[in-house]
Amino acid sequence: MLTFDEVGAILDEIADSLPFELYRELNGGITLQPQIKIHPLAKNNDLFILGEYRRDNLGRYVVIFYGSIMRVYGNQSKEKICEKLREVLLHEVRHHNEFLAGDNDLVIYDKIQLANYLNRQNK
Repeated sequence: MLTFDEVGAILDEIADSLPFELYRELNGGITLQPQIKIHPLAKNNDLFILGEYRRDNLGRYVVIFYGSIMRVYGNQSKEKICEKLREVLLHEVRHHNEFLAGDNDLVIYDKIQLANYLNRQNK
């Protein structure tokens, strides 16, 4: 399992590899937080939030949850964890860019994914 600091370094490398333009107006940057975050609609504490795009009085920023990433992917190889971190970061940065563009396609996609999860749990 990768340590918090190792994941932070990997996340920095991934963030640095993306075009700077994607971060326009992301004034709060990208943070890694240690906790596991469970979705409030999780049926059996089995739906983990890996990352979030936030807009609040602190600004616009992305949060990645180390605990959730490790809970879901911690037994995978370093390469697989890197791949998943990249996917999560790109997902959250896309939320940011869609917000700036006045688009909500990814929000709709996330709602469909949540509805599919809830339907599976109710069977």
